Amino acid sequence: MISTAIRVARVGSAAELAAAVLMVAGFPALMLAALVPSVPAFAAAAAVTYLADHYLHRKGSYLINRLGKVRAGLSIRFLIRQLLLILLLARLSYADNLIYYGAIACFIAFYGLQAPHGALVTLIRNRRRMPVATRNIDLKSRIRIPDAPPRGLLHRSAEKMLHLDLAAVAGILVAAHMKSALVGFVGIGITVALSSLYVLALVPYVRGRKIPPKAEKVLAAVDDWLGEYQPETVLYFSGSKDSAYQVNMWLDTMENLDSKPLIILRERAILNNLAPTTVPVICVPGGVHLMNLDLSTVRVALYAANVGKNIHMLRVPTMKHVFIGHGDSDKLASVNPFSKVYDEVWTAGRAGRDRYAIADVGVRDDDIVEVGRPQLAPIQTWQGVPDGRIPTVLYAPTWEGWDGNPGNTSIVLAGENIVKKLVAADPPVRVLYKPHPFTGTVSKEAGAAHQRITALVRKAAAERAADARFTADTAAQAQAKTELARIEARIAQLVGTGGDKGRDEAEATRDGLVDVARHEEVARLRAEWNDAYWRAFPTWEHRVITGAEPRLYDCFNVSDAMVSDISSVVSDFIASGKPYAVTDSAEVGAEEFKRNNTAVRAAVILSNSAKELGELLSAVRDPAADPLAEDRKELKQYLLGPDEPASIDQFNTAVANLALKAETRNVGQESRVAAATAEAELANAVPGQRSAAGETDGVGAG
Repeated sequence: MISTAIRVARVGSAAELAAAVLMVAGFPALMLAALVPSVPAFAAAAAVTYLADHYLHRKGSYLINRLGKVRAGLSIRFLIRQLLLILLLARLSYADNLIYYGAIACFIAFYGLQAPHGALVTLIRNRRRMPVATRNIDLKSRIRIPDAPPRGLLHRSAEKMLHLDLAAVAGILVAAHMKSALVGFVGIGITVALSSLYVLALVPYVRGRKIPPKAEKVLAAVDDWLGEYQPETVLYFSGSKDSAYQVNMWLDTMENLDSKPLIILRERAILNNLAPTTVPVICVPGGVHLMNLDLSTVRVALYAANVGKNIHMLRVPTMKHVFIGHGDSDKLASVNPFSKVYDEVWTAGRAGRDRYAIADVGVRDDDIVEVGRPQLAPIQTWQGVPDGRIPTVLYAPTWEGWDGNPGNTSIVLAGENIVKKLVAADPPVRVLYKPHPFTGTVSKEAGAAHQRITALVRKAAAERAADARFTADTAAQAQAKTELARIEARIAQLVGTGGDKGRDEAEATRDGLVDVARHEEVARLRAEWNDAYWRAFPTWEHRVITGAEPRLYDCFNVSDAMVSDISSVVSDFIASGKPYAVTDSAEVGAEEFKRNNTAVRAAVILSNSAKELGELLSAVRDPAADPLAEDRKELKQYLLGPDEPASIDQFNTAVANLALKAETRNVGQESRVAAATAEAELANAVPGQRSAAGETDGVGAG
């Protein structure tokens, strides 16, 4: 029942639910105490509403947002409490007392100060919002960006300002209880004084040298840096904050380019969610600002998503434009007709080329280049199940998508059947369940199925832990957990000192140069963390894995087989050469399913009952008898391209070839412009010469 209430209220825990109930119930209690009237009861109810409100704000509760939507926001809640305090004084027959008028004057003044306070906070934040935010770019030597105001002034500023009424409320309540106005006026004086001081403390940050430079100066500084750095290859990205993974997957590739890389983002939310990188990053929210940047040295622009804002870069003719996408699968998104606006479309292997030919969406075969998938380098090739370890099967379903198509995900119709058969398998296997992070965001049925599957896996894990057949090296696991804690503490220390936490956009831009040594240490520690993570529990223990760590590819490497759905996850897993199964959730039939989806042609096809899982488990247990092993090798090359040369080398070659095409085009364009200019000058000059000659002849003849 509590879990249902938590879900309905959209709070994160039972403590949040309790705080929400107390806060909502506290205001009727305040009114009742004011009407009775009872000072102690009012004081108790007021304390509950203050504390519950503060707790929910500190937790960032969704309920706080909802209250604001129904006109019960923070300011209203404080105002109601203050009005009820005035009612209490009236009910206590203080209507003719100075404390009554003092309380009214105090709260009028208090709310009068809210306007300049809010205006100053908004003005400071707006002025410190940069027209162009950057990372790994030295602007500090080019423009002066002052320090941000102390975090205490701006962080949750409205809540802090409103809570300054505490002194007045407490003083007035004590005065009413003791029947002495002096304490009340002391509290009133403290509230008015502190509120005034808070407003005055903000004033210096809206004038003089505490203001960041204007947009023109910032843009000029960025152009100055661009002229010095002279980027050659740009990764351009626009999207929602939840789509940051689409650009993050290309960061390692950008770091390993032979040409000078640059990342251009269009949304601040993406910049805030960008993974650490050594590549220079420019976030340009304004289309006009982007179009005015000096990108004259860029020859290749790479696009990871088909979005409307791409037009702001596609309009530049001096560079060649390439769609690289953010995954390679048989989904319709992989053959979007919008792709024909690019000069080239890069796919992993031959399969991508054939998809466009079959889809016939206007992308010419000559404009498709096969470059492999550089991101797949960390995926290890399967060598069979190690001796002494039971096989591990990864269940990694994709999410439900936007269109309600039952074929999008197996989680609703087949997920429980798959997991039940895996945890009951004999001989036993270990199950890793790693759902797509968007699971349940659109479909309630998918969210509920995810919860049931999670419960199944955890129950099976608990039962296996109690089974005498399964033993664990507790000493080794304890050592691994200790190592994990050490690594996590060190990573937190490095990220805490090197990240943007606690800095506003202007400071993050000013101080955003990456510490390469720290960056490399964090990368090394993350690899150590991954190794320690898998050693921290028995190799037979079922696990539910959510969140960013461990990463999907790390799960690939510790698994011996995978069950998934039609998505880029399947195409990527094929790089391992391991057996895999794909669920035909829409039940179109195995042959039709294979005909429509290239990536499943070497897979065990599962119906929603998952009765075919035995074929997958047999292939894992006896690789020599695996009927699809050769098919997977052929499919791997078809989907992902050859192993040699390495994908990053193929990618760099494609960049270099396209950059040469762009340079050839630009030189040709300059030659044509120069020839046209010379011809125009000659045309203008010849009539003048004839006129001069005619005048000379005329004089001579006379």
